[in-house]
Amino acid sequence: LILYLPTFVVVAYSFNQQKDGLKWTGFTTEWYPKLFQTRQIMEAMRNSLIVAGASCLIAAVVGTLGGVAMARRKSRLSGAVESISAIPIMLPEIVLGLAFLVTFSLFGIERGLLSTVLAHATFCIPYVLILVRSRLAGLDPAYEEAARDLGASPMKALLTVTVPLIAPAILSGVFLAFAMSLDDFVISFFVKGAESTTYPVYVYGRVKTSVPPTVNAMCTVMLGVTLLAVALSQLFK
Repeated sequence: LILYLPTFVVVAYSFNQQKDGLKWTGFTTEWYPKLFQTRQIMEAMRNSLIVAGASCLIAAVVGTLGGVAMARRKSRLSGAVESISAIPIMLPEIVLGLAFLVTFSLFGIERGLLSTVLAHATFCIPYVLILVRSRLAGLDPAYEEAARDLGASPMKALLTVTVPLIAPAILSGVFLAFAMSLDDFVISFFVKGAESTTYPVYVYGRVKTSVPPTVNAMCTVMLGVTLLAVALSQLFK
């Protein structure tokens, strides 16, 4: 109850008739239609979805290839490489955000959707990589070896044998990374541009004075999407 009561309050007040304040004045669903009529909210949500989708696509490709390489090529440095790969999800987000800001400024990369996608992809990749690596650890390499014995090239064996076998881990990592990217505020705050505000950053700007009911409504929608993504990640795990 203590852990989840604040979430229940946000959901409940998305159905409150009062526009400002925390006094309950009655039940209504009018804020949900108005939510989709508010241009700023829709633009911020569109940016969040673009960033989450693009970063998860990059994470799916890079994370899968990295997980396969780490599982198939053993060396003395394998443990160190695996630990280093997980650093982006262990470091404080404010450190990563500042690091990206300095790096983008150093290389002359303008802050916008591209910089936000690159930053999000960095902390999304480990989710896919770790799950793919764990999945491959429990698979018999004889499947891929049999494909090679039958004449398949390394790439064909990877695409037709290995990838289908590890697809549940890839999907699980992608859904989990999508939820984390959609929810991120700190890193987005550092690397976003003036025209690429994501929804968490938009909410931060609005709640400095009051909490509009449309924000509560959108938070409820995002909560549902996030829970769905996490549920799907567990389903395909």
